[in-house]
Amino acid sequence: MQDYLMIGVVLRPQGVHGECRIRPYAADLDRFAEWKTLYLEENGGYTPIGCAVHRIHDGIVYATLGDCATPEDVERLRNRQLFIDRAHAAPPAEGSVYIADLLGCEAVTREGTSLGVLTDVLQHGSVDTWVFRAPDGGTWMAPALLDAFPEVDPEARRITVHEPRLREVAVFED
Repeated sequence: MQDYLMIGVVLRPQGVHGECRIRPYAADLDRFAEWKTLYLEENGGYTPIGCAVHRIHDGIVYATLGDCATPEDVERLRNRQLFIDRAHAAPPAEGSVYIADLLGCEAVTREGTSLGVLTDVLQHGSVDTWVFRAPDGGTWMAPALLDAFPEVDPEARRITVHEPRLREVAVFED
């Protein structure tokens, strides 16, 4: 399990006083106002950076990070991912897991045949799409449906696949 969870990305400066726009990836945007310290991934570790949220509007968080006082200061953080330490993250809802805990899990059939490793989760609609790297190096993706993936065990790093249903809904690279 990862100790840090990605919760947003710095988009660009907002105004002239060091405020920035953040695209949030946290499920509960109001939690941003509670987090006074976020983290930047640097040199294989995580560096704390202060966070003062000014407002949340139309799905964007407006905040001042660290000692940013000018648009140029914010530009140095543009496209940087922001993290929260797991200790300050809200626990996932009943029956849910953090995406970070799913990445790297192996998809296996009920017979134990490996179908690949989860490399990405796309969130572009009502159902997430899971992207896997197949053992042969190709990729395939499928909607995260309970009848296609009946057992998900992030602690064992394993996702059990119901192969007949998976063949109906998955898209395999040619």
